[in-house]
Amino acid sequence: MYGGYLSNGLTVFAGNSNPELAKKICDFLEIPVGNAAVKTFSDGEIQIEIRENIRSKDVFIVQSTSSPVNDYLVELLLMIDACKRSSARRITAVIPYYGYARQDKKVAPRVPISAKLVADILTVAGANRVITMDLHAGQIQGFFSIPVDNLFAAPVLLDYIRSEFREEMVVVSPDAGGVERARAFAKRLKAALAIVDKRREEPNKAKAMALIGDVTGKTAIILDDMVDTAGTVTEAAALIMKSGAKEVYACCSHPVLSGPAVERIAASPLKSVIVTDTIPLKPEASATGKFTVLTISKLVGEAIIRSHRGDSVTSLFV
Repeated sequence: MYGGYLSNGLTVFAGNSNPELAKKICDFLEIPVGNAAVKTFSDGEIQIEIRENIRSKDVFIVQSTSSPVNDYLVELLLMIDACKRSSARRITAVIPYYGYARQDKKVAPRVPISAKLVADILTVAGANRVITMDLHAGQIQGFFSIPVDNLFAAPVLLDYIRSEFREEMVVVSPDAGGVERARAFAKRLKAALAIVDKRREEPNKAKAMALIGDVTGKTAIILDDMVDTAGTVTEAAALIMKSGAKEVYACCSHPVLSGPAVERIAASPLKSVIVTDTIPLKPEASATGKFTVLTISKLVGEAIIRSHRGDSVTSLFV
């Protein structure tokens, strides 16, 4: 499709966080994954070597800053620096999952705004542009002094939901902060909307308190940007089923799945959790049979080609 056109002007490199996604993106673009060695020294320091000529090329580095987030973040920074010192024309950090995004404001005295610090570090390292997906908070784009394209997994998720769900649906926001996202989904699906009133007493621990909206006899789809420890989504699922829903599913972009997440989901009333491959699904999660993984490779690949050509990326979501 694009291979001949791109072969001399664009290179896509992959870090170690999600090489499968990078391969799928390159398959879509009909170009090979760039030749780079991303290894570690015996003491744990990261070693990067770009093994092909990228002088004056448009370089894209695919790397989610997922667990182990600090290792993958440093990998990305060193790859950016290596490309800058190899005279790349432009360097774009393609970060399908942007770690530290939840620390986007001061929630208590004397705490960092980590999302801003990471943005600064990426810029200082030499990134000229960032392509990411479903940022936890849209205002993080403003933390950068370089252009940021925040993509949305919505087209991929909506296509799947429309093809697989035929019963009357209700889209559920697991908290007040996700209402705008859930309302947009519900509108496109011509479905009802419900909201879970959630109280969080401490980080990574949530308690669902009440359900606003009618889910009786309907297929409920809980929509969120990520599933981390799964406390929120499993509490919400239990409340929704208790409120009379026919069955309940979860739908999110980023399967972080830290701590007891997999065990909680396996024991929950959730029929399935629909996620994308911004983060590779853990083997223990696959073993539960409760996860459906959709690829965002074509969406990211199209964003890369549009960025390279100078075409509109926003029009992908109109």
